[in-house]
Amino acid sequence: MARMIPATDQVFAYLVRTGAREHPVLTKCREETARHPSAGMQIGPDQGAVMALLAQLIGARRYLEVGTFTGYSALAVALALPSDGKAICCDVSKEYTDLARAYWEEAGVASKIELRLGPALETLDRIIAEGEPPFDFAFIDADKQGYDAYYERALKLVRSGGLIALDNMLWSGEVADPSNADHTAVTLGALNQKIHDDPRVDMALLAIGDGVMLARKR
Repeated sequence: MARMIPATDQVFAYLVRTGAREHPVLTKCREETARHPSAGMQIGPDQGAVMALLAQLIGARRYLEVGTFTGYSALAVALALPSDGKAICCDVSKEYTDLARAYWEEAGVASKIELRLGPALETLDRIIAEGEPPFDFAFIDADKQGYDAYYERALKLVRSGGLIALDNMLWSGEVADPSNADHTAVTLGALNQKIHDDPRVDMALLAIGDGVMLARKR
């Protein structure tokens, strides 16, 4: 059985050069964020390219994001949305998202992106209560203890045939160790199993970045 190749610096550099057609502003966002103390929260260009391609493959027009940081993932998807596409981004940090707004403006997609600051569960519940149009694609990359609740809200918010992607679902491989008592690893491992067994979705767990779980709503 084929296994993942070693994630060496050389392989990652190759992926950056060859595995993605990175927009210049995405490159700028990635390189500037790499100097940030919380740089580990940013997805890589290979993952951004996969998300953009998935959005195009499913014909996404409405995108929902939980956890935006400095805006790389939102920008990658917004660039792939049609001119009348819409991204709703949920985050609690004005500091981080002020940086994101600048990149969105520079890339010319700010008009496609609406940022909603505040606790994500409150934002998602408000969207549900107000009956906003369904989303085609949702990406969850925020506080890990909230993932299960975000997943449940996303299932209500995406259309049938829509896609939910959850980041960090391998948690540096720690979810694969049944003896690991780390609370986050246990939480994410339980959610992986829940999605694996969930009859509401079709699913696949990808070994890209820190692990991306894909769930297609039936």
